[in-house]
Amino acid sequence: MRRRWCLAGLVAAGWAVPAAAQDCASLAGTYAGAVVVTNAAAVHANAAQPFQPDTPGGYKSLPVRVPLCRVAGTIEGDIGFELWLPLAGAWNGRLLGAGVGGDAGVFNYNDLSRRVTEGFAAVTTDSGHRSSQPHWMMNPKVRTDYEHRATHLATLAAKAIVARFYARPATHSYFLGCSGGGRQGLKELEEYPADYDGIVAGAPGPYMPLISVRMMWSSLLQKQQPAAALSDADWSLYEKATFAACDAKDGVRDGVVENPLTCGFKPAALACKPGQSGGCLSAPKVRMLATIVGAMPDEHGRPMDRGLLPGVRTRPGPPSPLLRQMWADAVHNNPDWDENTFRRSADLAAANTAMPQLRADRTDIAPFLARGGKAIIYQGWQDPSVIAGPTIDFYRRLAAAQGGMAALRQSVRLMMVPGMYHCQGGPGVDQFGGSGQATAPGDPQGDVLWSVIDWVEHGRTPDAVIGTRLSAGVPVFTRKLCAFPQSARYTGGDQADARSYRCVLDPVLAAYR
Repeated sequence: MRRRWCLAGLVAAGWAVPAAAQDCASLAGTYAGAVVVTNAAAVHANAAQPFQPDTPGGYKSLPVRVPLCRVAGTIEGDIGFELWLPLAGAWNGRLLGAGVGGDAGVFNYNDLSRRVTEGFAAVTTDSGHRSSQPHWMMNPKVRTDYEHRATHLATLAAKAIVARFYARPATHSYFLGCSGGGRQGLKELEEYPADYDGIVAGAPGPYMPLISVRMMWSSLLQKQQPAAALSDADWSLYEKATFAACDAKDGVRDGVVENPLTCGFKPAALACKPGQSGGCLSAPKVRMLATIVGAMPDEHGRPMDRGLLPGVRTRPGPPSPLLRQMWADAVHNNPDWDENTFRRSADLAAANTAMPQLRADRTDIAPFLARGGKAIIYQGWQDPSVIAGPTIDFYRRLAAAQGGMAALRQSVRLMMVPGMYHCQGGPGVDQFGGSGQATAPGDPQGDVLWSVIDWVEHGRTPDAVIGTRLSAGVPVFTRKLCAFPQSARYTGGDQADARSYRCVLDPVLAAYR
């Protein structure tokens, strides 16, 4: 039987409050065999050196700019967590949970180092396994921890340790994540509504198993038809041609399409004409492109999804290691599984059986709303990994379940990011305080986390966040990211300045079903 425990229990069970908030080493110890703090040590500020420069997966830290207590530990013996605690005078009174994407197995030192500098006590978990464990998905408990339990249990442990270290609990708790970290944010909102007061969930992939089926299907399709397989250059050609055809529809020609749903570009336009040898695609490649961007059919030809939005590129080449691991280890319990036996409908059903909580598309969120919880979901329109369509579909269903869009927008808002790839990158703005992005401490207009904080603590509803495009650390242009179903409309002036745009109701988004 799995142990259940709560903040009050942790604080009461022999976790006496230390004499001084700086008493870091005294945090080491064990609670009832569930939470073990293996190390608690003071870390001095160093503005010149990253704290964990060799962290894999893009989660390495930035320089730590405030003195802190670094707490490392485990839960149930296999869920690792780290909690960074600014020394008492630097703490802003809040707890931040930092999500981890992909197959996890690492700690999100990047967001910890960014946000601890702003005063947050910040916690992250490896989701119950290490990146060095190649077949962790074959273990049912580890899969469940990865799906949702690890984040929840690490949050409870962090709240207890925070209360002990500072001699008072956090005034508010927030969560920030993108990709798998965004999915963790949705799971917290849906399954554990008391954990966080505010949640920022980027590119969450609410129905990740279906998106994974699409990835596997398109990879195998090209593997089986090598003459039609699309290279990275082919995808770039398609992306650029789409943008060239549809860029000006938003009133500004800037290399970014504000709303791809208004774009009608078709792959057939890229077919090579007689005698043309460059800047076009062969007939087999045009057919392949049209197939992949169209709705994915099941084995009987019935659509399983809506397809890709115009201009969205995908990962060329064979299935990614994580994708193969999911099907071989988790679904078929066989590391030697033959990927050529993949069947879309049957394997989707099997994935939902093996990892039923990998889905984060529950629409019953009444407990979170009743507590006054607030959330912002953000999604890159051009995301090639966690595609945008399913995120919009989920938000629409969420609105219907809450009695309509107006009711949902009082507590949960979706911000689409034109031109942004997966969590960042792409031709559009991609820095607005999201996970792994540059921050704007204390600024609710330029930092999506602080926007949620302002919403929770001061009741100011965010209609937009200002995103920035950086080049070598220097701002190139800014743009308003509007709350769905609004889009940014150019009103005149400097096209590179967000102040030249206002958020207006987008009739295409409003009518999208």
